[in-house]
Amino acid sequence: MRVDELHLGHDPAQEALVTKGGRLSYGDLEEQVAHVAAALQSRNLRPGDRACVWAPKTVETIVSLLAIMRAGGIAIPINPALKQAQAEHILRDSGAIMLLGNRARVASIAVDATILSFEDDWPALTTAAVAGVPAVPRGPDDLAMILYTSGSTGRPKGVMLSHANLCLGAESVAAYLGTDKSDRILGVLPISFDYGLNQVLTAFRQGATAVLLDYLLPKDVVRWVERERITQLPGIPPLWMQLDELDWSGVGGSVRTLTNTGGHMPERLTRAFSARFPAARLFLMYGLTEAFRSAYLDPALALEKPNSIGRSIPNAELFVLRPDGTECEPDEAGELVHCGPLVAQGYWQDEERTAQRFRPAPSFSRYGGKAVWSGDRMRRGNDGLLYFEARADDMIKTSGNRVSPGEIEEAAQATGFISEAAAFGIADERLGQAILLYVVPSGDKNEEGFLQALAKTLPAFMQPKVLLWEAQLPRSPNGKIDRAALKKELARHA
Repeated sequence: MRVDELHLGHDPAQEALVTKGGRLSYGDLEEQVAHVAAALQSRNLRPGDRACVWAPKTVETIVSLLAIMRAGGIAIPINPALKQAQAEHILRDSGAIMLLGNRARVASIAVDATILSFEDDWPALTTAAVAGVPAVPRGPDDLAMILYTSGSTGRPKGVMLSHANLCLGAESVAAYLGTDKSDRILGVLPISFDYGLNQVLTAFRQGATAVLLDYLLPKDVVRWVERERITQLPGIPPLWMQLDELDWSGVGGSVRTLTNTGGHMPERLTRAFSARFPAARLFLMYGLTEAFRSAYLDPALALEKPNSIGRSIPNAELFVLRPDGTECEPDEAGELVHCGPLVAQGYWQDEERTAQRFRPAPSFSRYGGKAVWSGDRMRRGNDGLLYFEARADDMIKTSGNRVSPGEIEEAAQATGFISEAAAFGIADERLGQAILLYVVPSGDKNEEGFLQALAKTLPAFMQPKVLLWEAQLPRSPNGKIDRAALKKELARHA
């Protein structure tokens, strides 16, 4: 199965996609995908070419991603929250030959690529001739998408996902959530986020309806739950925190499934939403972009085991391993290793980092092949369930986003206001982690100017919440910033 064919075979009159700007039935969706794919081929998009989509969650965004893959290309959704410099990095790193999106974003790009804006070019794209356009053969193992995600150092890296990865991800989630064609799934997460993307693909696979919302205020989510008779409500911990503060009186009677990802859901919120939606099932989940979802907790255990991430999802096999590759005993902490067909193909044009994370599966794996070392420390309890211990790297998990300390530090130094920077994550009830940034001024301290400059280059979720000005940062024996010493200082900010 190909990703661009998941929506085929359903009732053409059934509602497939709802956004603020429009609605498409399954019949309309396929008609637009076919036309836009033909138009992209006529504009020289060839099999294996990369094409980016940089826009909010609109009908055009979803159709464009599917059409790129229908034309044989590799689709790359760019988070609309990113700034120009980050989008340009993704375009250059991927070697994309084409960029589609809303005019305000694509007009800012200074990269050699074919630029198509939804406002100016969509009518021509959706009326292109389809007759005579040859079908493009693509197999399950062919690359379908690249999702860019932050690494522990430096700029975002591209995770390569095949058609099989994405189709089996949709199949797996539909299986354990019990998604069917009667479901209406509210998509509030970015399409560039693996689970935000999966909500759309799962809906299309099952013939359900994907309702996509870019919300300004949390109360917009409540309003859309009622307006669109939402049955599945996915979220991340910071959103649940905001939604818990709102009045849900008389709202949400249609909701029968709640899902959490993007970080641990505090027990207080688990209990609050279980009480607020007593007829709904609450799924606590864990995943990583390199293997999509990994684990989920049976809703029947949500209140009994609220700190567990459960067991492996369908099409996944999970081990907790010691550094020597042997399996940990019950309640012994080790690194979570994910095996099976959901494991991505590696990092785009980065053999070194691919070799570090993607290695041959343990000999005792029933799947064999390639596995991904998550970097997360887990333990498997005597009850057979998995429990998260800690991240093994320096990644910051804030508002459901994985943020690279190196990317923040690089952007901070580029402002010209500071000479050195070191970013860390600190516990924050609302965000999961907030960003703390040590900085050394390059001249006189100018906090206002520095923050204004940083706001122009980094999205809101990457802005520091705590700023610590230092005369100098500690050094390790090799002359590098001593991050271990700085971590010890963080205790006073915990």
